[in-house]
Amino acid sequence: MSAGEKAKAKAEQVVGKAVRKAAHAMGQETTAAKGAALEARGKARDTKERAKGSFRH
Repeated sequence: MSAGEKAKAKAEQVVGKAVRKAAHAMGQETTAAKGAALEARGKARDTKERAKGSFRH
């Protein structure tokens, strides 16, 4: 897993979670859904990169 992709995946997860929680607290469900999608995309990127790394060894 490249360091850049790993950092991008972690950033997407952290930012997505923060956006989701803040928007949900303010009652903005559309923005909360976008935050959840960003968090999920970060988790998917992390999973993909981990899988690629395990096949290389």
